[in-house]
Amino acid sequence: MADEKFLTRREFITALMAIGGSAAVAIALSEIEPLADLIQRELALELPEVRQEAARAGNRNARHHWAMVIDLRKCIGCQYCVYACQAVNNVPDDMRWNVYLPEVTPTGAPFHMTRPCMHCQDAPCTAVCPTRATWVRDDGIVIMDYGLCIGCRYCQVACPYEARVFNWKARDGDSGYQAEWGTAEVATRPRGVAEKCTFCVHRIDRGLAQGMIPGVDRPATPACVNICPVEARVFGDLNDPDSRVSRLIKDLPTFRLREDLGTEPNVYYVPPEGMTL
Repeated sequence: MADEKFLTRREFITALMAIGGSAAVAIALSEIEPLADLIQRELALELPEVRQEAARAGNRNARHHWAMVIDLRKCIGCQYCVYACQAVNNVPDDMRWNVYLPEVTPTGAPFHMTRPCMHCQDAPCTAVCPTRATWVRDDGIVIMDYGLCIGCRYCQVACPYEARVFNWKARDGDSGYQAEWGTAEVATRPRGVAEKCTFCVHRIDRGLAQGMIPGVDRPATPACVNICPVEARVFGDLNDPDSRVSRLIKDLPTFRLREDLGTEPNVYYVPPEGMTL
């Protein structure tokens, strides 16, 4: 008996939800009282304050709908947006949350494509997560709870945009981009979790709490938008008809990647010269 290992309630529930790569067992048991209350209480009990605040912020910010417009006519391929993202979000060099992809139009003209997370409203990644570690907030941002992520990588496989990356290594300190591209504003994630662009959600929530307007006030705006030397990226609230993103989408032809899938991305592109929609 001395060698027996007993699971804590938290460990039991986490293991239960991971059985067979599905939360079906936990969902079924959650119909049984008082186990339903136990599951909900234990999943919430040990959430760090940051994650609890993120969940609350989703409810507070329901009046907003955040989106980004990337103008491919303007992008010069400098990759400043990539490097600023690496620095501010403390993303190591062997991973990318924001990806640069040189492309060509159907007529053969080259252009520069960058791809963050699309923050889909009908996000395939959230549908397959067995522990509900990722979800769509009321304001349109697809968020991650790294404490609930079990590293199954289902979300990475399900994402049609290849926007998620897996952290294979334990990491300490800054990513190495900070000296030139900005101060790290979030901690590195633990080994064994899936990561992705967050629209710099920590800036958005902090800025709103201080009365700022994301997309207008720089401290409340994603780093990739602030750094762009040609203003090829614009961020803002689609629920505000006077925001720059709303006006751009209204006044210019735009497209979203793989619209045929019905994922409803919150990233819009203005096509490059020579590409017709």
